[in-house]
Amino acid sequence: MQHVRYAVKLRQNARHFATRQALRTPGLRSVAKRGLVSLHTKVFLDKADPDHREERRDHLDDLFAATVDTYRAALEAGYSEAEAREITHVQANFDFYNHGWTEMMEFPTDEVEAHYERHRDFFGAHGITIDDPLGEFRPESGIEEAPSTPERLDDPEHPHAEGGFADDVYVEDEDGDLHVGGGEEPEDVDASKAVGVE
Repeated sequence: MQHVRYAVKLRQNARHFATRQALRTPGLRSVAKRGLVSLHTKVFLDKADPDHREERRDHLDDLFAATVDTYRAALEAGYSEAEAREITHVQANFDFYNHGWTEMMEFPTDEVEAHYERHRDFFGAHGITIDDPLGEFRPESGIEEAPSTPERLDDPEHPHAEGGFADDVYVEDEDGDLHVGGGEEPEDVDASKAVGVE
């Protein structure tokens, strides 16, 4: 019987492609990056233990700013939009794992190694490991520290992890349909509809 691994199930719509385009456009890049950082910090703080949310905010801002740079590098290396975005989600989950923030993770702790293996080529090329999720994308000034909750690794709870996906990139479109490898790119991508730009 094949072992089914947990995967990060992503959503994908025209706005994701617009954001990718904005990140490639001088004059829009910094605005889109700020928008992505703000959006992801909010999303993951909502998943965090309420008693620890505010103390993690600055750390998450710095973390997601670095993962936007990872996303751009993955796109430039030829990864699809969905694959590049999944790489950044895996990076973030390594960080959550290292801090014991299991309630924020999108896959369970016993699948961490499997997710590293899925993207070993990219991670290895950029010095990314489970212990060092940012690798060469870590800013020279570092990122803001935040308290860990290592005790949660002893009996981890994963209220936001979804299981039942094989070893591939899965994306859910606007109609709720699931696609392997990502959806088709719209013919006309409007960068003005990007996160943070609109």
